[in-house]
Amino acid sequence: MSKVQVDVHYITRVEGHGNIVVDAENGELKRCELQIVETPRFFEAMLRGRPYTEVTHIVSRICGICSVGHQMTSLQALEAAMGVTPSEQTQLLRKLIFHGEILDSHVLHAYMLVAPDFFGVGSVIPLAGSHPEVVLRALRMKKLAGDLCMVLGGRHTHPVTLKVGGFSHLPTKGQLEQLRARFEETVADVDATVELFQSLKMPDFERETEYIALRKPDEYAFIGGAIASTDGVERPVADYREVTNEYLIPHSTAKHARHKRDAYMVGALARFNVNHDRLHPKAKAAAEALGLKPICTNPYMNTVAQVVEVAHCIEDGIQLIDTLLARGIQDEVPNVKVCAGKGAGACEVPRGVLFHEYTVGDDGRIVGANCIIPTGQNLANIEADMRALVPKILDQAQDRIRLMLEMLVRAYDPCISCSTHMLDVKFE
Repeated sequence: MSKVQVDVHYITRVEGHGNIVVDAENGELKRCELQIVETPRFFEAMLRGRPYTEVTHIVSRICGICSVGHQMTSLQALEAAMGVTPSEQTQLLRKLIFHGEILDSHVLHAYMLVAPDFFGVGSVIPLAGSHPEVVLRALRMKKLAGDLCMVLGGRHTHPVTLKVGGFSHLPTKGQLEQLRARFEETVADVDATVELFQSLKMPDFERETEYIALRKPDEYAFIGGAIASTDGVERPVADYREVTNEYLIPHSTAKHARHKRDAYMVGALARFNVNHDRLHPKAKAAAEALGLKPICTNPYMNTVAQVVEVAHCIEDGIQLIDTLLARGIQDEVPNVKVCAGKGAGACEVPRGVLFHEYTVGDDGRIVGANCIIPTGQNLANIEADMRALVPKILDQAQDRIRLMLEMLVRAYDPCISCSTHMLDVKFE
């Protein structure tokens, strides 16, 4: 086409408000932007002066999808600042509830936000009529994830039991046994999910970039670890600012980030590329069945990587429950001594690595806070993908170009509201 103009206000089936603006003429790309138009968030400012005991409950409101992840990352930062080491039981329970969040979010994205594009419909609602078994399967898996968070966190969203050093409430043996049985039942739904996505052909598009994720020597990292990159860089979490390097751009209320290159990617695909050797064997088998191999440079395959992580979380969840049942749940009183300090924490929430950093005063109140969100880290990479993709598809119909760009953005599973942490005030 001699002239292509794409102007999407707003992108559907993503969290938050974002626009796609592309102008091309005679094969030349003149403008290509992912505009984030959400009102900036001020959670860092909200935390200043608040006691450390309130932090996890405040930051969970940054996101209704990743509330466990924000709480867990805030706990990592607070415990680093105050020198608190949680017990092994606490760490096992945290891993288990984190699996619930990964499962809940990935099923939502894969089935309800991405799958409709492959069935030629605008949302999951028509699928409930044409493919009820697919939608019911997704709802079963989401219910398990929600109930897991309810048992361990006290409610399905915005948990109330997680605290510095431990939990305010512990699950019973009977509750864990019931969860284990339901995890076993869900294995069949995971197998069916893999079969479904085997039948859905992802768009053919490759662009080399840097992939960044947390890494541990002995497990597929979701909570803590070192910051690792496919470019061979490894840094402690405390050095996160040297990795993220946030900066402002004119067309977005969210900052962009860059490391050694102009952009990098975080999320399920980045985790797979960095940590594929740490996956559960059944998750590795799922990856092979889905044609996902490292290093994968197709961003559309991020959804496929999420399906692989669903398989991992179910199998690893069963092992975690077995360990907890074998050891027995013990009542614990966290040993927390209020003191001044500064600490950073990191977790792999569904959309990628999340960083929180706090400075705590002598009285246990927050002096300063900083949060760097996965979607904010991905925005520059999404735009770089868009700039590489558009010239390859300019010969297609404009509606197809628009759909391919929307699908590209959706593949990243962006949480746009969470990413808006910028305010530029000019006095004249």
